[in-house]
Amino acid sequence: MNPAISRRMRKTRSKNNSLEVAVRKGLYALGIRYRIHYPVPGMLRRSSDIAFPQLRIAVFLDGCFWHSCPIHRSDPKTNVAFWAEKLRRNVERDRSTDDHLRSLGWEAVRFWAHQAPEEIVRDICSVVHAKRGEHGK
Repeated sequence: MNPAISRRMRKTRSKNNSLEVAVRKGLYALGIRYRIHYPVPGMLRRSSDIAFPQLRIAVFLDGCFWHSCPIHRSDPKTNVAFWAEKLRRNVERDRSTDDHLRSLGWEAVRFWAHQAPEEIVRDICSVVHAKRGEHGK
């Protein structure tokens, strides 16, 4: 792999990246409280980026490369077979996680890294308020 690309990939944070922090700050400023990196019930090694356990809402902030965004997906130029399989498994794991959460009565909400944090915050608030209405809170 190209050393520059390798360095860039190592520097990309999987937790507490700039998008996660911006979304969390936006939610907190609006008085919306949440849990971070919350384990997906019954699935080892899987967690949501933001969760509202009492409302059974799991939020995922998916990177465009790692989760194969239909708009910004880029296909690696080297080691093509390895990366194609890796990215396919990531998408498959995302669908499996969503299905599992739905089977437990949770709502899985996914956003792309290219979306504006303000837009994501607005959409999360809508889901939270709708769920709170269902639960009479």
